[in-house]
Amino acid sequence: MVGDEAAIRVAVVDDHPVFRLGMTALLASTPGLEVVGEAADADEAVRVADLTRPQVIIMDLHLGGGRSGVEATREIVGRHPGIGVLVVTMLDDDDSVFAALRAGARGYLLKGAAPGEVDRAVRAVANGEVLLGPVVASRAIGFLAGGRASGPAPFPELTDREREVLDLVAQGLSNLVIARRLTLSPKTVRNHLSNVLGKLQVADRSQAIRRAREAGLGQP
Repeated sequence: MVGDEAAIRVAVVDDHPVFRLGMTALLASTPGLEVVGEAADADEAVRVADLTRPQVIIMDLHLGGGRSGVEATREIVGRHPGIGVLVVTMLDDDDSVFAALRAGARGYLLKGAAPGEVDRAVRAVANGEVLLGPVVASRAIGFLAGGRASGPAPFPELTDREREVLDLVAQGLSNLVIARRLTLSPKTVRNHLSNVLGKLQVADRSQAIRRAREAGLGQP
């Protein structure tokens, strides 16, 4: 490293203080890396990105404050395309992986990755590369190999009709408009939506919309 200017600027976003502090300490002790900010929720993450302009943000997906790491990633990348987001999370399900990548994340590691893996991933993402941890990479390879050529079906617990209703809800359509479009009664649409809320274990329509959009639904 030639002076502090050569250091890769990194911010850490995680709502668990112990993990956040541990990751910060690891990065700060790694030659060539400089920690310039921390955040515990999505809104704070956006502020840190605005103020410090890190080259890489390490992002958890479960955050406090009502907004997820996927939403934070989408907003940060939209505002600052040059910032590389490296997801480090416990979540290894298809919905989480592909939602994060669609939101603009350049890397995806699972918590428990060795320090050397984190170091390599940070440097790769800072260099504009995409780096996936072994488990995530195996999922991506299977997807690209054509085993799931149409992509993972979001929310497999839903029926096709329930997923169709959720997609239209995520587009911002009212129950009445959805009923007309699908040639259903408004009561039937309400019943489908009630089933969706129960199966996704969300409290209301707005939470269902957020989950749907994170999974890629709701595109007009």
